[in-house]
Amino acid sequence: MDKEKILARVCKVVGDVLGVDVTDVTAGARFVEDLGAESIQSVELVAAFEEEFDIEMDEDAALQVRTVATAVDFIADTIGKQSSE
Repeated sequence: MDKEKILARVCKVVGDVLGVDVTDVTAGARFVEDLGAESIQSVELVAAFEEEFDIEMDEDAALQVRTVATAVDFIADTIGKQSSE
């Protein structure tokens, strides 16, 4: 799956979980500073990404992700690793 498709799906998930307009969710957006995510929502985002992409993420590593672009890279890497297993 290419990163553009992952980005579109990540933006939709972030919009749904954080209750923000999907047009406000850009690759450079920071979850806390720009989109207003609270700590509990970070856990909800990880769960939502796992469901959306049918993957299992390392929760500790995933919670270190701070921007939408970094989330896209993290998810792409996770998909790549899990599809080769």
